Parts: sequence; structure tokens; C-alpha cells
Amino acid sequence: MKNVVFKEILNSRDIELIRQEKPEIPILALTIGDAAGIGAELAVKAVIDQELAEMCQIVIYGSRDVICEAVNRFIPDYKIHHKIYFKHCIDLDFSEYFIGQVNRECGLAAYETVRNATQDCLDNLIDGIVTAPMNKASVNEADIEFTGHTELIAEMCGVENYAMMQSDGALRVVFVTTHIALNKVSETITKERIIEVTNLINDVIKQEGILEPKIAMAAINPHAGENGFMGDDEIKIVEPAIEELLKNNVKVTGPFPPDTLFIKAIRSKYDGIVSMYHDQGHIPFKMLAFDSGVNSTLGLPIIRTSCDHGTAFEIAWQGIADTGSLFAAVKLAAIRAKSKLN
Repeated sequence: MKNVVFKEILNSRDIELIRQEKPEIPILALTIGDAAGIGAELAVKAVIDQELAEMCQIVIYGSRDVICEAVNRFIPDYKIHHKIYFKHCIDLDFSEYFIGQVNRECGLAAYETVRNATQDCLDNLIDGIVTAPMNKASVNEADIEFTGHTELIAEMCGVENYAMMQSDGALRVVFVTTHIALNKVSETITKERIIEVTNLINDVIKQEGILEPKIAMAAINPHAGENGFMGDDEIKIVEPAIEELLKNNVKVTGPFPPDTLFIKAIRSKYDGIVSMYHDQGHIPFKMLAFDSGVNSTLGLPIIRTSCDHGTAFEIAWQGIADTGSLFAAVKLAAIRAKSKLN
């Protein structure tokens, strides 16, 4: 590891010393996610990327042994000077046996790492969180009820009005419901929830400099219900929500049939899309922006973004994982954090 400073962060004083090095840019926690997946590889590559280093200072959060192993495997000798900071959150001995496998120890470590990073952000020690992917099955194997980063972080923040957003430049998709069974979607969607989520995406688009965002609303049913023939959720729930949003000067149009909303000729007219359930928005979004999409949580008192893919067990620890989505997540978190600092 020539020319690389590899330093463990032990307390708030250490973080303050990092801030003094470059006070003009934010400090971000980058969690390694599930150690059996690709997160550790992506994290160590992110921390030495020159473009990212100019936007933020990264502290890798995870297990010491796993981070050290990733550094040794994936960071070659560099001619320029790098500083790699990390914070040890929970003991997890690196072992070949867990690579690419559902494992309760890895699930517990990933869970505790996210909790650690979230608490540091709530305590204003760091300015934002970027999360590498976790495996839900691994966390549940550790006897922890876990549906996703979004819900866990929102619970720690004491926030009930929050939403998941996927974004890639001008393409932004927010979700009224996320990690629930498909047969629960219709009974979960309410007029009030649609209004909450639409206001959240409207606000975040304004924060990105678009003063009067234009938002498209997806229908729940095929063909937007076909005037009630294929379901009356649009008539009873979606259309009344749109009417109320319009009265409050939110420029929203719809409901659009979901099978045509993501066609370029339609989506390009709007700054954001409200999707009613997980796969309705995730499938088209990932087809359009799988390698560059960013997952972020709206409505939190802290900044949190994530890559838009899973743990990729099938290629874990092989050095071939695509860095595009995670790097994009770091950039977006850095932009939002710097705006908040200023």
C-alpha cells in the first residue's frame, strides 16, 4: 500500500480533524453494506477516486477486517497520495466462506453499520450517508425484521412522512408504496399518502433549482382504470389527490397508464414521476438507468443516498463490479450536503 494513508476513525475528534483538512467540502459516511457482496469493493474504489475526492471526504463504515481485505485486494499502488479513513462498527472476521452467500453474521454487521452511520449523521458528526447494498435475507437470518435501508433510517430519524426516490439526472421517480406485497398495494394507497409523496418530490426538485416542477402521476390500474371498468382506484383516490395538489399550486398531471408513462416522448415532458408501487417504477427506471441510477430517501432530516442495485453475490469480490451507480450516489449526496452546509 505505497503512498496510501490508511487511518481508523476512533472518535468525534478524529472526524473534526478530517473536517479541518478540507472545511469547504462535506464529510460523507459510505457504508460497505453486506460483506458477502460487492459493497466493500465499491467503497474502497470510491474513496480513492479523484473526482469524488474533490467533492467530499469519505469515511468508510464497516468491519475493520473486511475493509482491510478490500483495500489489500482492490486498491493498487498509486503514484499520487491518498488518505483512506474508515470507522470500525462491528467485529466480522473476513472469511472466504461467506462470499456470495446469505449469512446471518454479514446481515447483522451490515445492519449495525447502517445504524452507526445514521446515528453519527443525526449527531452532526458527518454530513450525509451513502449506503452500499444490503441483503434483506441475511439481515432477517439474524432475527431482525428488515424491509430495507429506507424504512430503517426513517425509523431512526423518527420520520413517518418519507419516500424512496430513484433518480438519474432529469429522470426522477418517487414511490407511494415500496417494500410490500403486491396484494397489499391498493389497500395501502390513500389520497393523503399520494399528496405527501408528491409534495416531497416537488420540494426536492425545487432544491435542485427547478422553480416550478412538472410532475406526472401514474395510475394504479391498467389503462388508468378505463373509467372504472378495470378498477375505480383512480376515480376514488388518485384523481381527488391530483385535484387537491393542483389547488395548492403543485403542477401535476395524470393519472397516466403505467405502460406508456415511461416512454421518452411522455417522460421527457416532466421533472418527476409519482409511481404507485415498487415494480411499477423500478422496472422501467432500471432499464433506463441501471448503471447510473441513485436511490435517495426524501423527507429525512439527514441526507441519504444509495446505489440502485443489489449485492450482486454472483460477482462478489472478483474486482469486476460496475462503480457507476455508487459513484453517482456519492456525487448526489455531496451536492446536497454542500448545499446544506452553505
